[in-house]
Amino acid sequence: MLEVRRLGSQIGAEVTGVDVRKLDDQSFDVIYRAWLDYNVIAVRDQDLTMQEFIAYSRRFGPLELHPAKGTRHPDAPEVLVMGVNKFDADGKLNMAIYRRGAEGWHTDGSYEKVPFKATQLYAEAIPSRGGDTYFASTYATYAALPEALKQRIATLRGAYRYGGKRKGGDALLSPEDRNAPPVFHPLVKTHPETGRKALYFDPNKLLYIEDLPSEESDALIGELKGYMVQPGADYTHQWRKGDIVIWDNRCSYHKAAGDYPPEEDRIHWRVSIQQQA
Repeated sequence: MLEVRRLGSQIGAEVTGVDVRKLDDQSFDVIYRAWLDYNVIAVRDQDLTMQEFIAYSRRFGPLELHPAKGTRHPDAPEVLVMGVNKFDADGKLNMAIYRRGAEGWHTDGSYEKVPFKATQLYAEAIPSRGGDTYFASTYATYAALPEALKQRIATLRGAYRYGGKRKGGDALLSPEDRNAPPVFHPLVKTHPETGRKALYFDPNKLLYIEDLPSEESDALIGELKGYMVQPGADYTHQWRKGDIVIWDNRCSYHKAAGDYPPEEDRIHWRVSIQQQA
């Protein structure tokens, strides 16, 4: 029997008692509603083929090809296989693969003209320790901003590019895809399905804030960073094999711990779900 249980005080829930391969529309609607309510949900105890994972993911929306072409599955390009080939030919640990997603709090797809609606992962292999994923609510971030700061950023936009300012931040991209022109997104967005306001802010990929002098832009970015994770508005997911976890990029941040034993496998299938323009 389908059950939804809250895991964090503001975000995070788990769904048990279902086989996503056999979900009727009414049961899927319960899962979708829980996802909107809790920002991130884990459906436990699944045993899926890649095509079954793709079919379930498409119920949330169309799938988008990720720009990191080298980690796409050769037979299913919608799927990134994360955590494989983390050792180079000389045996050296490739940190771009091992610590992927652990660079800091971020939201996926901010470098796209229409950012990703959601990201969904299926846990194929889990290490004996470590490897958690952290989540935080951007609704809570916005709510915590002083009123004067809310007014200041109300009409401002951030300029985003894959990798942002970080040296080597675009290492997973093919050379021809690097140094793309930036895209621009408002710092304050209203969620199209819940109607709630959130801070849309991804310092990992943010180049600058439009129409501000460089020093003022940098100072504002630093100020906003200080509000990103609010007490009681975060959730740590401890993975189990067979988990399907989906998070809403429109109202949550996340980051990987990047701390599991490198000789062990931490392998996920990942899809990016489109936001309809």
